[in-house]
Amino acid sequence: MTPVDRETERKRRNLKPLARLVPYLKRYKGKVAGAVFFLALAALTTLSLPLAVRRVIDNGFSASDTAFIDTYFSMLLVLAGLLAVASAGRYYFVITLGERVVADLRKDVFSHVTRLSPSFYDQALTGEIISRLTADTTQIKSAVGSTASLALRNAILFFGAVTMMIVTSPGLSLIVIGAIPLIVLPLVAFGRSVRRRSRLAQDTLANATAYATEAIGAVRTIQAFTSEAATSGRFSSSVDRAFEAARSAIRARAFLTAFAIFLIFASVVAVLWIGAQQVAEGTMSGGTLGQFLLYAVFAAGALGQLSEVWGELAQAAGAAERLTELLGEEPAVKSIGEPVALPVPARGEGVFERVSFAYPSRPDVSTVHDLSFTIRHGETVAIVGPSGAGKSTIFSLIERFYDPDAGRILVDGVDARRADLEHLRQRIALVPQDVTIFAASAADNIGFGDPDASEARITSAAKSALADGFIEALDEGYRTVIGERGITLSGGQRQRIAIARAILRDAPILLLDEATSALDAESEKLVQKALEKLMEGRTTLVIAHRLATVLKADRILVLDGGRIVEEGTHASLIARNGIYARLARLQFEAGHPDALLGAAE
Repeated sequence: MTPVDRETERKRRNLKPLARLVPYLKRYKGKVAGAVFFLALAALTTLSLPLAVRRVIDNGFSASDTAFIDTYFSMLLVLAGLLAVASAGRYYFVITLGERVVADLRKDVFSHVTRLSPSFYDQALTGEIISRLTADTTQIKSAVGSTASLALRNAILFFGAVTMMIVTSPGLSLIVIGAIPLIVLPLVAFGRSVRRRSRLAQDTLANATAYATEAIGAVRTIQAFTSEAATSGRFSSSVDRAFEAARSAIRARAFLTAFAIFLIFASVVAVLWIGAQQVAEGTMSGGTLGQFLLYAVFAAGALGQLSEVWGELAQAAGAAERLTELLGEEPAVKSIGEPVALPVPARGEGVFERVSFAYPSRPDVSTVHDLSFTIRHGETVAIVGPSGAGKSTIFSLIERFYDPDAGRILVDGVDARRADLEHLRQRIALVPQDVTIFAASAADNIGFGDPDASEARITSAAKSALADGFIEALDEGYRTVIGERGITLSGGQRQRIAIARAILRDAPILLLDEATSALDAESEKLVQKALEKLMEGRTTLVIAHRLATVLKADRILVLDGGRIVEEGTHASLIARNGIYARLARLQFEAGHPDALLGAAE
């Protein structure tokens, strides 16, 4: 969704994105009830204090009855204790509720983004997603765990105090109530401005976070090209822009707070002046004026705090809006309502029927055109061709990371779009060229192929992939944490972890994307034997990298420009003297029998 589309969608949407949190609050009705109870108890206890003050002033002082005064001050101590208990209960329930809601929200957001299609990540910035998952949810935690309770407490205090003001002195109440529209209307108007500025500040900070995430991930490249200063300068500029955006929001909130507080307390001063006149004339008792004044102060203070709380809620609304946008993203690829069951046992057959496809980020550039071929059970098919021919795209379509624009792909006779997505991918094991290693133990990284696998199966898979030797040599063996992106391992070791992961998955369809590209000649020979054992009885599709893989393939598909231009065995394709023969000659003429036949995309 483009920024213009998002802006249009925001205008259409309800301007209360915090309502998105209501389903989370409903999960914890007990905690919500406890928070509301203690909030109300604290507010009502506070509202009872002026009544006691009036009785003391009107009755205790005039009668010089110290016993009466002692009794009332004792009751004030009881009220203070009750207020303390209510405040403690409010804090416990409200803060716990905020932590619980945000924990659930973070889990839901993370679960949702892991299910979004690769087309979303083709355009989205990882750092921005992380910013929404962390900074925005923290903002919401503050709102749910503190700001919202303050807003509710002050709302109860305000309406309760106004009610008691009317009961105490209807005439004086008109002065205070008349000032309320002058306070509330600007509060709403400026609140919208604060929310808009807060949203801009959060977006700007997310951009800075996105750049920082990208830079930290490429720190070795930055240092290799001595670009530390330039990178730091760019990040500093992003942070400064975020600061300026935040300062704009703070300036708006500060003006809003000052405006509201001045009007509120100006009305209180006016009330006090008029009330003092009435006391002097004998038309109102001193206790009644004291009671009314305290209620007026309560109302003014509550409304003043509401102006501050409004700004904080506006910030939280901006954060909720950003999270709502993320949760509103729909996967471009997902299972249909009633998927067709894949046959059991799996055969591992694949068919491309006149498939055409262009990446969503480049819709005007087709990657494959009218592609048709069949992969039979147990067959090994190699795909070769120059860079950009569409080899890796075929893997992405088989995994159903994308759906074809035309034609269809069958897996075991079922259209991939009609099969359950999870069941489809469970039948496929992938060994990519760019191996993903997580900041976890060696065993956990291998076990990623099957989270329920036992230690014995993980060890067996590692041995089959010839990874057991270097893993056992690590400080803690299979329990050794091997660093983010496997930074502590060599390229060949990372590749063997990926091969072990695929062996453990034990899927009927095996996709090898230059699976031995990072291995030296000796390791490649040994791992090739492990792969050959793994490939027995399985359908294997290989993006060819070395001649050994191509020579042993049952068939070779030669791609050029997204189309199959040649098909056959190594010998027949050499005899045809076409693209494949040219690529093979380039290898041998370069003096490198194991050199590239064509880099994968």
